Amino acid sequence: MSGARAMIETAESYLGYREGAANRNRFSTEMGRPAESWCADFVSAVARESGNAGIFPNTASCSVARDWFDHRGRLSVYPAIGAQVLFGAPGNPYGPGGEHTGVCIAYDADTLTVVAGNTNDTGSPQGDGVYRRVYQRRSSYVDSYGYPDYPEGLVCADPAWRGRSGVTYFGQEASIDDLPTAGVVGLPEQSRRPVVIDGRAYGPGASGAHLAAMREMLTAAGCARYAEGPGPAWVQADTDSFRAYQLQIGDTGPDADGIPGPRQLHHLERDYGGRRYTVQPGDTLAAIAAEFGTTVQRLTEANHLADPDRIEAGQILRIVK
Repeated sequence: MSGARAMIETAESYLGYREGAANRNRFSTEMGRPAESWCADFVSAVARESGNAGIFPNTASCSVARDWFDHRGRLSVYPAIGAQVLFGAPGNPYGPGGEHTGVCIAYDADTLTVVAGNTNDTGSPQGDGVYRRVYQRRSSYVDSYGYPDYPEGLVCADPAWRGRSGVTYFGQEASIDDLPTAGVVGLPEQSRRPVVIDGRAYGPGASGAHLAAMREMLTAAGCARYAEGPGPAWVQADTDSFRAYQLQIGDTGPDADGIPGPRQLHHLERDYGGRRYTVQPGDTLAAIAAEFGTTVQRLTEANHLADPDRIEAGQILRIVK
């Protein structure tokens, strides 16, 4: 599963994520970099998880990301759906577009809507998590947009790109609903390729013990379509079972092709997955999350905790990643 829709859905699946102490975050860790300002790491990690790694720069630097698109002739001052937005008012110390970055998910004549990491809801480029923000489209803070070479083409507002092959021009307003569906996920040539989510492969060609865990969750969800026990490799029954789950949660069309997307897999894990852990005296949710390689937010949501700072010895928690 790849393309602009997968990029946006993966980015939005992390809304509400909050970093740990000293900028610790899952995205820098995933990309093998230290926990520093991580807005560019967020975009790189989301691109990787959504199957778009080859069409985005792998960097922790906003200015390097800007140069990456510029050198490929894919930098514009007009928004596009799924584009990497580069922020930085003229004269900022980080260079053009070097201050902050995120993923453009919608725009109209006056504003653009962005999902970004290492930000907040107060207006500062620095922050504590992943948020959805609305910016003035013509603000001097908005420097440029990197245009990924999405397999389904591009929806953009750049008049110079009008008429190019694979380009849909919407100068005033566009959103994820305007993305083309032909030629993207769900077609046979796309469905033959596995996708990587949280470092594990899913789909035709994938194999591993993690597929057994997925099958158990699909069975618990009432979506199993297995006539006999499958082996370690992905089989057609996995596709049929996951498609049943996608339909169960309300996804249709190319979003119900039987190949997991990050949002869908995390939804399945949240509701039907995870091992159990009995809270010990002195435990904190942060320490438990670190021990099992997950986040406080995921544990809080999975266990419906009203206050993540209040857990009690003997309490049983469901561990999800």
